[in-house]
Amino acid sequence: MRHIFLIVLAVAFAVSLAASVFTLMQVNKETDELSKKLRERTLLLADGLAESAAPAYARYATSTLEKLANTFTNRERLIGLAFYDTRGNKIAGSSGVTDEMLKNAPILDTFNSTEPDDAFAITEGTRKYYFAQPLHSDDAYIGSLVLVQDASDIDVAMSRIWRDTFLKLFVYFLLFAVAIAALVYFVLFKPLSNLAESIRQARMNKDARAPQPSHHNFFLQPLAMEVSKLASSLAQARTAASEEARMRLEKIDTPWTEERLKEFIKAYLKDRPIYVVSNREPYIHSKDRGEVTYSVPASGMVTALESVMAACGGEWLAHGSGNADKEMVDAESKIRVPPDEPKYTLKRIWLNPKEVKGYYVGFSNEALWPLCHIAHTRPTFRKEDWLMYKRVNGKFAEALLAELKGVERPIVLIQDFHLSLLPRMIKESRPDAQVGLFWHIPWPSAEGFSICPWRKEILQGMLGADIIGFHTQQFCNNFLETVGKEIESLIDLEQFAVTSDEHTSFIKPFPISISFTDAMEGKTSIAPDRAALEAMDIRTEFVGLGVDRLDYTKGILERFRGIEFFLDAHPDFYKRFTFLQVAPPSREESEKYRDYAVAVEAEAARVNAKFRKNGWQPIRFEKRHFSHSELVPLYQTANFCLVTSLHDGMNLVAKEYVAARDDEAGALILSKFTGASRDFNRGALIVNPYSAEEVSEAIHRALVMPATEQHRRMRSMRTSIRDYNVYRWAAEFIKAVAALR
Repeated sequence: MRHIFLIVLAVAFAVSLAASVFTLMQVNKETDELSKKLRERTLLLADGLAESAAPAYARYATSTLEKLANTFTNRERLIGLAFYDTRGNKIAGSSGVTDEMLKNAPILDTFNSTEPDDAFAITEGTRKYYFAQPLHSDDAYIGSLVLVQDASDIDVAMSRIWRDTFLKLFVYFLLFAVAIAALVYFVLFKPLSNLAESIRQARMNKDARAPQPSHHNFFLQPLAMEVSKLASSLAQARTAASEEARMRLEKIDTPWTEERLKEFIKAYLKDRPIYVVSNREPYIHSKDRGEVTYSVPASGMVTALESVMAACGGEWLAHGSGNADKEMVDAESKIRVPPDEPKYTLKRIWLNPKEVKGYYVGFSNEALWPLCHIAHTRPTFRKEDWLMYKRVNGKFAEALLAELKGVERPIVLIQDFHLSLLPRMIKESRPDAQVGLFWHIPWPSAEGFSICPWRKEILQGMLGADIIGFHTQQFCNNFLETVGKEIESLIDLEQFAVTSDEHTSFIKPFPISISFTDAMEGKTSIAPDRAALEAMDIRTEFVGLGVDRLDYTKGILERFRGIEFFLDAHPDFYKRFTFLQVAPPSREESEKYRDYAVAVEAEAARVNAKFRKNGWQPIRFEKRHFSHSELVPLYQTANFCLVTSLHDGMNLVAKEYVAARDDEAGALILSKFTGASRDFNRGALIVNPYSAEEVSEAIHRALVMPATEQHRRMRSMRTSIRDYNVYRWAAEFIKAVAALR
């Protein structure tokens, strides 16, 4: 509708401009005619008065002149008249003509002329007409007669013309607006909207009839015909892709794709719905200066699960954290996402600031997060945070159970450490639900976990799930050891199962990945473009890249020290090397994270101050969020990607960097304490991030590595991602959950 309004506005502007030009011409013409008539009348009157007044003026009979002036004043539109001598001095005049009125009269300087003169002027707030008639005696100029006429009728006439014109223009505008709006809407907008909806339905793989060219007007028939052909071709391509995916289901060695996952869900689950539950939502709506926009949060969990939900459909329940989230949902707090191409439903759960502080900032991020990450940051356990954590888990359970009403044997996939109590809550109310819990962060040793005051409640909550998934087998081993030490249960080491309270949970490794497919294997290769680097004024020969949240587990401080060691050991790279660190702020509500952000900025400044030379500095620190589309050209141009996590569940940045390098160039330097190091042990340069010397030598090796070795290593890592991408991860995790009886 906005486009219709703009079209109507443009037409209205054009019509108004034309009408204004024609009205101005009419006003000028009318003004000329009225002025001409007024001059003619005044000239006749002036001639008669001059003839009558000449004898008295010659005798300087001022009383006679005064009487004559007052006699003719206020006749028709004559305001008054006055007599002047040859030197411009007033001799006599009517009472209606004041000195103030005549002081600035535009004709007083023409009294020496022997020809009549006239002029219009605005005096005392109204338009007046001044006419000067020379007086003669025996053909000699003896003075002037000045007449002042009321010319306000000209202004009234002009105002009437403008008023009538704009009144007509307003009526014409309404008629034009209605006619044009109807014409544009029914002839262009509605048919084009129908075509756009047909294309959208076809793009979303919904059962929609192709647009029929005969149903559209003459102008749009060619476009409708092409759209119809496009929709048919797309339907055929999808059918072929679906059939190919169905045939691939039984072939273990073929890559998993979005289509193959869809066929797997269709064949294996028989239309059973999938419910994903997480703290973090996949899309956040924010309002800035009255405009609502959306963003995808920087989260490995979101990166992986969003691809799965886009392929499988279903419903995702998450905390609505955006300041415009409530404006975008329906009465049930739901919205279809992705916003540009909806494929599944997002149900938002609302938490008040007190709940966020206790459950998320407090217990989740200041207790469980450092507890599970061996990063030498002491966990903070507060009872009030624990109570709020339990309360919010109950709030998620209440919302999920409401969605499960009437659904037989639902599949529930709970994500991460924020909701460790949720599996048992769901099982107690819906024992028929098949529940999977995936733990996206490491699981510590039994001794490490034992410091948690509420360790038993957390373990019992987790064991409500049918399947508990971790990234690595080591994390599974640690979990079983923890369970065996903390709660009474039966542990089956052959099946990797725990039976507690007559319920059995299976513990399995599912190393998460990204949506890497055949389409990323050189078939869509794009030459690396350094424009993104140059836009940040990075023009050095060699570039390193780090992409992390500002989190103390990511080892950014250790990374900067490694860069310092590298430049000290290899000064030949001065002014030839820049390290770009992308680090969006994270969990800023927590004091530990705020302090860490300050420390990282200070360390970057210290290293830069040490090596700064002629405007060059080795570290470029970007403290903001980069979208995936902004990161891809950085991945494709960086000589190496440096991941120095002190402890990490998987680290998908490493996999995103490898996936982006379809030129099979570049090098990955990877911490031995990431889950990804198990997958990339043959391709990445594995380092201990606590050793600045190791990081330094790995950077040097990456920069001088021969192209053949780069290709060999990168090909090995890309093959690993191709063979185990996020679609295979989802299929194996969902199959493990759904297969249990």
